[in-house]
Amino acid sequence: MIRLMTLDDTPAIAAVRELGVAHGVVRTEPAGSAEESAAMQGIPLEALLRTIVVRRGEDDYLFVLVPAGRRFDWPKLRGHLGVSRLSLPDADEAQRVTGYVRYTITPFGSTKPWPVIADAALLEQPVVAIGGGARGVNLHLAPGDLVSALGAEIVDVTVPDPGA
Repeated sequence: MIRLMTLDDTPAIAAVRELGVAHGVVRTEPAGSAEESAAMQGIPLEALLRTIVVRRGEDDYLFVLVPAGRRFDWPKLRGHLGVSRLSLPDADEAQRVTGYVRYTITPFGSTKPWPVIADAALLEQPVVAIGGGARGVNLHLAPGDLVSALGAEIVDVTVPDPGA
């Protein structure tokens, strides 16, 4: 497959465009925190999604989309997946399996289309922001469009993060 990209594109932007998903690209200075990123993008904190790469086994990964202000709950995730063990890859491994460096990881344009679990809380927002494949680049889209484009499974896998 050939991806047509402009000089300002990332693989994520090209992938979303190729899928025909309605979206906006928001570029900001790289943020120092989720709160700062949400403020710079003009969205509520809960609309900002973090993409977490989780390892189920050897060469078996998935993406978990977690709204800012929440953290994924290991027992909920393990229970949903029917496994007793999961782990987080280190930064080098995550880059190898996604093509993205830490803090820029997104399912869109990943080197392999790993399964996606999206926390049910993201459906409460009219628009969500997900990483656009580079620091300071975010994709804004309707939650339903995000779920549909990624073939994501909607699951309650998070709890409020008291430290947020």
